[in-house]
Amino acid sequence: MNDMKHFLSLSRVGAVRVAATLALPALLMASMAHAQVKTAYRCPSVNGTTHFTDDKVEADRLGCTPLTGGNVTVIQGTRVQNAGAAPAAPAAAAGPSAPVRVANAPQAGSRIDGAEQRSRDSDSRSILESELKKAETKQAELLKEYNNGEPEKRGDESRNYQKYLDRVAEMKANIARNDSDIAGIKRELSRIPVARVQ
Repeated sequence: MNDMKHFLSLSRVGAVRVAATLALPALLMASMAHAQVKTAYRCPSVNGTTHFTDDKVEADRLGCTPLTGGNVTVIQGTRVQNAGAAPAAPAAAAGPSAPVRVANAPQAGSRIDGAEQRSRDSDSRSILESELKKAETKQAELLKEYNNGEPEKRGDESRNYQKYLDRVAEMKANIARNDSDIAGIKRELSRIPVARVQ
């Protein structure tokens, strides 16, 4: 009987130790998670822009209100470059550490002369015609290999019919995609005025 009492007292002590061992890490993790949570604040609008911060001192100084109701994700922005700045000097003249010069595009509403536009149209047309020729050549090759939906089987496809079916489906999709590309190129070509011989 004494042995039984002794065993029960040991098992209670063991259970308390196990419970304490399991509870301690859980409490530590909960306190760490609580310590990592920061409150975000929304500050009054200045010049039409709302300012957000997680600095309590700054929030108190500016009269900000705490955000509630969900998680806040902070994404660091990029620097805004000065749009009105003059173009930089050529890099070759200034040395290797000089900024790169950026070409200026024509201003909105400005027009280019007819000869320049005809030259651009001619260049665009020749590029699109070469792309159309490549796409049509590729389409002919794809159709030849597709063989009306019954392409020749490869060595590993004779034992695995699903591989063959997958390849046929992929070929069909490639043909449809290339056909769509051809239609798009033809559409673009139709938008470019034909150069008139003078």
